[in-house]
Amino acid sequence: MGDSIILDSIFYLFCGAAAVQLFYILFFYLRLARYQQKSVMQDHALPPVSIIICARNEDSNLKKNLPRILSQDYPEFEVIVVDDNSEDSTTEYLFFLSQKEPRLKRTSTRNSNRMMAGKKFPLTLGLKAASHEIVLLTDADCYPASDKWLREMMNGYGSGAEIVLGYGAYEKQTGRLNRRIRYETVSSAINYLSFALAGLPYMGVGRNLSYKKHLFFNSNGFFDHRHLPSGDDDLFINMVARKKNTAIIINNDAFTYSEPKETWDDWREQKTRHLSTARYYRFKHKFWLGLQPITHILFWLSGIASLSLLYPWWYIVAGTIILRWLLLRYTLGKSMQKLDEKDLKAYIEWYDILQIFYYFRFAKAALVKTKYRWD
Repeated sequence: MGDSIILDSIFYLFCGAAAVQLFYILFFYLRLARYQQKSVMQDHALPPVSIIICARNEDSNLKKNLPRILSQDYPEFEVIVVDDNSEDSTTEYLFFLSQKEPRLKRTSTRNSNRMMAGKKFPLTLGLKAASHEIVLLTDADCYPASDKWLREMMNGYGSGAEIVLGYGAYEKQTGRLNRRIRYETVSSAINYLSFALAGLPYMGVGRNLSYKKHLFFNSNGFFDHRHLPSGDDDLFINMVARKKNTAIIINNDAFTYSEPKETWDDWREQKTRHLSTARYYRFKHKFWLGLQPITHILFWLSGIASLSLLYPWWYIVAGTIILRWLLLRYTLGKSMQKLDEKDLKAYIEWYDILQIFYYFRFAKAALVKTKYRWD
């Protein structure tokens, strides 16, 4: 009798977790899988833009990537590079390039009394220096997918949005680490882009993010989380993004690319730093973002327990697992194809299981305060 109650409890736990997991797939992820990008804006409607890049000791990256940004096919834009106390040749390179590139503007933090941690202070200076209302943020180690990057990202404002979320990808290379980094990156993007389409925008990535300058200054910028070295992108978007003021752009020409980390330790440190801001999200975002991994873990643990203990209705458990995998393959696979990561579709089921270990590995970063610095 006691064993039967335990088995029934495990089965009901599985059913509840499965219902929540299927809800996430059908309510959130299906939106991005079926999303069709809207028509482009005409040249006369394209707004002037200020592209902002914060750089600290980024001489080599700026030499590779800044020319691609300055050569964008776009009517009116400027590129502002904030030199954050660089000790390499960044300052000299920016000076000489600005002599022949009228669109390039330089500013510097010098030895200012920093009122904010990490990247937030130089980014604030960049926003103050911006001549235009719309800003587009990227990093010094990023380059645009094409000379249509700026044009494509600005198409998001055609619907009256004030925030445009883009995709910041990592270069495709060989090896298990590269595959894991890219899979985690595209999974995160599918999540925040799908949530935005569902009316719950909660983050963006500073590698490819645009918003209107008045949002920043009217909400006191980074003031509420000025002491945190991270969060210049996701915490700010979490604070100001709403259903009606946020758009997404997922055209391939609108992507940016970065070189991925080369060691597992470097990648784990990067992920830990990124996840460290999640505890400061608004409550409804923490609820929805927390419920998904919790039910994911319960789904697999209770499902495996039901199958291994030969529960009488084992075929329902097995059928539900297969159904969920089929829906994941469709929704995630379609979204990966849209984000030009179709080679990762082959690993959906494998990483779906490995994700359980990922949750436990990085749980501390999302739950416990940790100090980091931007360098």
